[in-house]
Amino acid sequence: MRNTLLPLVLRYVDQVARSGSIQGASKELHVAASAINRQILQLEEELGVPLFERLPRGMRLTSPGASIVTLARRWRADERRASDDIRQMQGINQGHVNIAAMDSHATSFMPGLVYDVAQQHPRIALTIEVCSPDDALAALVSGKMDLAAVFNVPPRRDLHVIWTSELPFGCIVAPGHPLAQMASVSLQEVCAHPIALQSKALLIRRYLESHYSWLLTEAQTRVETNSLQLVKMLVKAGRYVAFTSELDAASELVDGSLVFVPVRDKGVESQTVSVVINAAKPLTPVMKVVSGLLREHIQACLDGVRAAAQARQ
Repeated sequence: MRNTLLPLVLRYVDQVARSGSIQGASKELHVAASAINRQILQLEEELGVPLFERLPRGMRLTSPGASIVTLARRWRADERRASDDIRQMQGINQGHVNIAAMDSHATSFMPGLVYDVAQQHPRIALTIEVCSPDDALAALVSGKMDLAAVFNVPPRRDLHVIWTSELPFGCIVAPGHPLAQMASVSLQEVCAHPIALQSKALLIRRYLESHYSWLLTEAQTRVETNSLQLVKMLVKAGRYVAFTSELDAASELVDGSLVFVPVRDKGVESQTVSVVINAAKPLTPVMKVVSGLLREHIQACLDGVRAAAQARQ
């Protein structure tokens, strides 16, 4: 039974690209390999270009073929959104929302969001992709993602921030670290200790490099990694300091295994966490429900971190 408006030939091209061969696509689609091959050959003849390189062990996309695959996947995404919109117009409280999130969100507020959506709106399905801020915003603009929870979103006409919260700029240390008992620290004081730096893909790292490059050269010892979990483990061990936000280490700040200390230097900018959508796309009823719960969980997570810190003072 036909369950998509996507033309068969586009479906075939997409599946061959995924499977790497016509035989593999045939098994996935339960369609004769000869039928798939015939449709692709016909499309290549109409376009006047090969879509695949025929190799001894499979098929490899050409540049024109990659363009056709992009068209097919965009078509699927647009079709899904249109289907969700139609269901909403019919008063059916169901749909699918794609969310881009940061690595730290997976261990802070995201599990609670998933639970609440499942409990309160069981007919809403979620897909959550963990990625860098740059990749999250690119996925929004391309239409791959519907919502994103992102740190330090730059002003852009193609993005619409529907909610944001400020995060003090600071660092995390172990409870026994010399900086842990301080109400605030200066960058110079932090510089006297080994620093665990996060990936250059993160905006907080770029901020440090553009505004305080001296900090990265004067630090006693430093280690760089794209693993937030490794950063936190190094800090927990007691020797290292890491610049990050309260959300990046929310669970550890609540259980007391890490301490957040704000930086007091004049001119230091607050960080932000925002819920963002594509400015060219409407906020559908299902997206509105999920985005509302998303910002509630982010705020509740921040409130929990700050309440735990006050209780220990």
